[in-house]
Amino acid sequence: MIYDKSEATMQRFSAAVVGDIRSENWFFRYDGPTLLVAIAVYASWILLLWFHQSIPWYVMAPLAGYIVQWHFSLQHEAIHSFRGLPKWLRTAIVWPPIGGWFPFELYRRFHSQHHRNTHLTFPGEDTETYYHEEEDWEDYGPLWHWLYTVNQTFLGRVFLGPFLRTPRLYANEIRKVARKDYANVWIWIRHFIGLGLIFLLVSQVFGMPIWQYLIEFVYIGMMFGMVRTFIEHRWGERPSERTAVVESNWVFGLLFLWNNLHAVHHTFPTVAWYRVPRVWREHRARIIAHNGGYVFRGYGEIARRWLLQPVFMPVHPPSRRDAQARVS
Repeated sequence: MIYDKSEATMQRFSAAVVGDIRSENWFFRYDGPTLLVAIAVYASWILLLWFHQSIPWYVMAPLAGYIVQWHFSLQHEAIHSFRGLPKWLRTAIVWPPIGGWFPFELYRRFHSQHHRNTHLTFPGEDTETYYHEEEDWEDYGPLWHWLYTVNQTFLGRVFLGPFLRTPRLYANEIRKVARKDYANVWIWIRHFIGLGLIFLLVSQVFGMPIWQYLIEFVYIGMMFGMVRTFIEHRWGERPSERTAVVESNWVFGLLFLWNNLHAVHHTFPTVAWYRVPRVWREHRARIIAHNGGYVFRGYGEIARRWLLQPVFMPVHPPSRRDAQARVS
């Protein structure tokens, strides 16, 4: 079957799908499944901290990282859906910085910019791109060329990615302050106060060294996040061709709250996570036609194909001038 791929047609289709899956059941009206995830995340986090001395590190690390990434997925859900509660309450539920590195308030702002689909992958426009402008690339030294290229391999992204992404964020924020742009200062102050309280709880109440928490919870959590983001976006002539679908299992599906079906999310961004698999099953052919067949069977397939090979080169295909002409 051939589908109309135009953006206007997909917008009408999206509105029809969203309207079709609304439920009047009170449990779903108040986002019961998402509240259960929030309870499970924080309960699991506390239990792991409470019993950390009796859990071997090789068991603790994947479990702790899973919980931190699950919390990050919950934050993502609070940006797009989770509308059964008032904004202040859902923000309070996901705000605690147990993952350490990124303030939720900035994530909400930057991720909203990322969802301008016509800007996807463009450096300077897409806040979550791994591409670089050709003009900037030419100014990097050999070491940065190597690091950014290795970061495009699956192994490099998972292990090296957290070390490249975090300093880049902090450097951008420091440059803003140096330019006397203080718009984000209070966000960071609140974040560091919250992080300080988390560290006090971890070290003084549960007796876990901070360095252990940073490795087993924060770093491993970011590694799980790098698995998801590795393949999510690539350059494509049409915006809809720039977003992937990974048909993974329940372990990763629940971890990412089905954001691995990423093209579904970008087409229907307000659809709650627990409805995304149904949308994918019922409209799979149309979504595949819309995203140009950018679909994978699972993360194992992705790891095998790009374990040591770059998924794409870091230089963005269109020049800055061409990119501006495309999005204007």
